[in-house]
Amino acid sequence: MKTKQLSILALLSLSLPLALGAHASPIVQSKGSFEDKFRQLDEALPTPNSYRNAAGEPGHKYWQQQVDYDIDVRLLETTKRIEASQSITYQNNSPDTLKYLWFQLDQNIYKVDSIARLTETFSGGKALSVSGHDKPAKLTLGSLRKQQFMADNELGYQISNVKVEGSAAKVTLVGTNMRVDLPKPLRSGDKVALTMDFAFNIVEQKATGGRSGYEHFPDDKREGGNQIFQLAQWFPRLHAYTDYEAWTNKAFLGSGEFTLEFGDYNVKITVPNDHIVSATGTLENASKVLNKTQQQRLAKAETAKRPVFVVTAEEALANESSNPTGEKTWHFEAENVRDFAWASSRKFMWDAKGFKQADKEMPLVMAMSFFPKEGGDLWKLYSTDAVIHTMEVYNRYAFNYPYPVAQSVNGPVGGMEYPMITFNGPRTKLQDDGSRTYSMGEKDFLIGVVIHEVGHIYFPMIVNSDERQWTWMDEGINSFLEGIAEREWDANFPWSLESRDIVEYMKSDVQVPIMTQSDSVLRLGPNAYTKPAVALNILREVILGRELFDYAFREYSLRWKFKRPTPSDFFRTMEEASGVDLDWFWRGWFYTTDHVDISLDKIYKLRLDTHNPDIDYARQRQFDEAKPTVLSVKKNAEQGIKTWVEMNPDVRDFYDENDEFTVTNKERNKYQSFLKGLKPYERKVLERAIAEDKNYYVMDFSNLGGLVMPILVEMTFADGSVEELNIPAEIWRRNHKQVSKLFVFDKDKELVSVAIDPSRHTADVNIENNFYPRRIIPSRLESYKYKRTPTNMRRDIMHDMTTELKKDEEKEETKAE
Repeated sequence: MKTKQLSILALLSLSLPLALGAHASPIVQSKGSFEDKFRQLDEALPTPNSYRNAAGEPGHKYWQQQVDYDIDVRLLETTKRIEASQSITYQNNSPDTLKYLWFQLDQNIYKVDSIARLTETFSGGKALSVSGHDKPAKLTLGSLRKQQFMADNELGYQISNVKVEGSAAKVTLVGTNMRVDLPKPLRSGDKVALTMDFAFNIVEQKATGGRSGYEHFPDDKREGGNQIFQLAQWFPRLHAYTDYEAWTNKAFLGSGEFTLEFGDYNVKITVPNDHIVSATGTLENASKVLNKTQQQRLAKAETAKRPVFVVTAEEALANESSNPTGEKTWHFEAENVRDFAWASSRKFMWDAKGFKQADKEMPLVMAMSFFPKEGGDLWKLYSTDAVIHTMEVYNRYAFNYPYPVAQSVNGPVGGMEYPMITFNGPRTKLQDDGSRTYSMGEKDFLIGVVIHEVGHIYFPMIVNSDERQWTWMDEGINSFLEGIAEREWDANFPWSLESRDIVEYMKSDVQVPIMTQSDSVLRLGPNAYTKPAVALNILREVILGRELFDYAFREYSLRWKFKRPTPSDFFRTMEEASGVDLDWFWRGWFYTTDHVDISLDKIYKLRLDTHNPDIDYARQRQFDEAKPTVLSVKKNAEQGIKTWVEMNPDVRDFYDENDEFTVTNKERNKYQSFLKGLKPYERKVLERAIAEDKNYYVMDFSNLGGLVMPILVEMTFADGSVEELNIPAEIWRRNHKQVSKLFVFDKDKELVSVAIDPSRHTADVNIENNFYPRRIIPSRLESYKYKRTPTNMRRDIMHDMTTELKKDEEKEETKAE
């Protein structure tokens, strides 16, 4: 290792910038270029109050509204339509008097005049002319399919008979919102009853995208036709009224999800009588919708070691080829939930297994999966087990699962969550021989998405954060716990979010701070899922350690169970419960787009001066003699060119025998005077330091990315030993750009190399400046054959005209059958 040697006395004479004094908030730095990365976050957070206190917990006057729903809904399968009526009881627990209520009408996002549709932008590029040849813009067939479906169908709610306390109410529609004016102000502590009828045409999810809809399977012998319906955001729901924003009635644009109130639900779902229904809540009339055998299977599943099929594959297949002879009404009840979703299909198999937990209020949870034959062995093996595994892990870090059921339902939606029910998309692939197989990626996708979506039942379905305002509070926190659960499922699980997964995003220009409102986020996945999840993992594994982090995180979860936290509540709880100031961490990771890039610039090897000239001058001579020979002197010697002094020795004098490092009595007398001037303890300290003759190293670090972080140092020594040191982020508190650190080792510990964060725990975007000395960068090289890009001018039309037209493959298959 190449090092530079300096006198340690010279090093100690270096000065560092001084810390600024405390200032009242807001802090204004008007002199110099110093930036305090460790200033307190109070200037950015709302002032604590009686609703949310300074410790990050609900205050002594905390409140939230309650909304109870009684809904009767009918699924019209042939026309793919919902018709329903609902009764609502709204309890005003706020200290305010309300003149109106705001509803969210999420189905209206599909209307032609919705903000979401009117502000859609085109990202298919523009038509170009390259060397005289047209390069057209592109539009996917999926986009055309969506356009055509929306043009062919009347979408959005049809709402009628809106009444308040039995009298017709004035209603105002504002895009995806609806205001219902109250005949008289609703005072604090009072409640009001509303009723309304509503209907809408269900979207085909594969055509329109979104979080719900139906999926139609091809009407052929292989697929068998039929539909799966997944219904979410399907009824007019009250917007949340909060202490921090009042009505959370920002328009639904698609990205920002939902902010809702807790309440009790009584829902009756009428469907064709050969359908199986999965829904939020407990099934209250199993004896009317299941046969006795199926009821017995469901009871058996409570204590079974492996999932028990309530509806078998054979029964589901028989249902697929049946024709409904009427309707059945499935009755579900759910207490203290913030939403309600359901799924219905004659294609569903249904398996279940009881999950026992150490909880007096909810000792048994039924984990269940609903899936068609397309789910195959993939779902049979993993879905329900993944549901149970999720609860086992999340219970340890948050709280025991408080609901009676947890469900995973296969359908068109790739992944979405609601209280007690989740929609998950992965499936098997039908092969030509009729068998069904799945890839490793599809297996990992299913396990990962089930863990993620069931985890969402904890966050935000129970810890009820505002999804539309702060997406990271549910997606980021849940993705963090998902990673823990996945690593406990399989240590090599490929989806577990690690620091290296966010590096490219962290250094990109296409990003906004995590705290950005959902609809303004440029890249939702990295911003709301990956970056906050990685940040929390770093906080747990690198900064706080597991014991402190896990205690604080569980405290946050318990404090805000069935309540509505904000970011300040999370930040304050994590600091208050861990006892560690984390304002610098929240500011850097959540309020800025800084990234981590800590560079190890130089390492100096130092030796302590003894002040004894007979020792120190000799060392300086050795250091001088070790310098490389001047090139011209070296060349002259190689050519045998002698110097004037060599050829004329009579001109040599005193200075040819003595150099600048020659010691005289003047230096020796000065040394003796120095010793006499030392106090006894000073001389003792110096004598010990000289005797120990330790190795001193100074490392220079630069913070190139702007985000202050701990410096994880790994040092390798000549004897083969390795030492690790975690230098807290506070080392940057007086200078966030450059710092120097002194390391002292015993005489026999010779430093060979140093690496900063070699295991990539901190999301450092450039690890090559983390090594000293610099390492050779390993990479790959692939050979390829050059091929011209075809253009219209290079088509061999003369030859292509002789090509025979292939027969239609579908006609050939029909003939073969």
